[in-house]
Amino acid sequence: MPVYMKWLALSVALLAPVSAAAQQDAVDRARAAMQMLQAAAQQLNTADTARDRVRALTETIQAFEDGLAALRSGLRQAAVRETRLAAQLQARDAEIATLLAVLQRIGSQETPVALLHPGGPIGTVRSGMLLAEMTPALNTSARALRRDLDDLTALRQMQTDAAEQLTGGLTELQAARTALNQAIAERTALPQRFTQDPVREAILLASTDTLDSFARGLSQVIADETRPAPVDLGGEKGDLPLPVQGVILHRAGATDAAGIARPGIIMATRPDAIVTSPVAATIRYTGPLLDLGQVVILEPQADVLFVLAGLGVVYGTAGDVIDARAPLGLMGDAGAQSRRELSIDGDDTGTGRSETLYIEVRDKNAPEDPSLWFRTDKDG
Repeated sequence: MPVYMKWLALSVALLAPVSAAAQQDAVDRARAAMQMLQAAAQQLNTADTARDRVRALTETIQAFEDGLAALRSGLRQAAVRETRLAAQLQARDAEIATLLAVLQRIGSQETPVALLHPGGPIGTVRSGMLLAEMTPALNTSARALRRDLDDLTALRQMQTDAAEQLTGGLTELQAARTALNQAIAERTALPQRFTQDPVREAILLASTDTLDSFARGLSQVIADETRPAPVDLGGEKGDLPLPVQGVILHRAGATDAAGIARPGIIMATRPDAIVTSPVAATIRYTGPLLDLGQVVILEPQADVLFVLAGLGVVYGTAGDVIDARAPLGLMGDAGAQSRRELSIDGDDTGTGRSETLYIEVRDKNAPEDPSLWFRTDKDG
């Protein structure tokens, strides 16, 4: 079995014994990632061009990220189960010690002495009846204890195997990211809707001091436009997928850690997470901007801009026409990546995710709540 199939199957096994209702979504996610990886592998085998490889590798990376998230979830749930099981066994220590003491005391006595009772023959009969009644219960308790101990041993072994598979999966994921960078460098030019004047763009960058003023000035740096932007998204507004897998930290208008209220949303992501276009669009800008890090600005329809800020690596150039789910770049890596990636803590809270992506939507040069455009009721 290929490595990626093995650790995805293991993630399903880790999750399956846990509460079905609570974990069914994670199990389904792992299985969907497995199917996605199979499809992406077939695409890679038949890819004839760099653009085909870019598409297949993008899907491969997304499947790896989903599968690893499911595996981390399984490990986290397994750790919870182990802690609960160990606590139950510890709580029964006193009961087990008493049982062993009684059995040891009985076993150390001669049979005739053991059958005697201070209360005489009636007491001896009563104690015998009591012991006969206790024996099935003691046997049941012993079997339950043996089963719990076996479960604990198997669970710990499964966690060890899963941790090893997680390490292997991360290695394959990084290899897929490297291959994607190479495929991006080798792909032929994308369709162009316009060309950007580099001199005007440089002047705009030098003169702008806010995201708002930069967005307003973008229309002034187009040198040659071959066709206009699409009129609308065809009813997709409100149902667009988020561009990255992560957890929403701050919603529109909420104050961030620096005490600044921003009109967009902030998502916590894992290092090097892939960022993709939620819809077919034109790239209006890629590169560093102000203090926002690497930025990609998309134009999905006329007079609407999606601003994605905080990437570590960006792909494409202004004027490129891209498809939905096309790769836009990778999130950064602030260091100590392996330690953070291998951690199973914080997947549901964002505490294990060190990179942040800022998403702002501008409609007719005015900020608009991204939740009106994206499916933000569930984190990506």
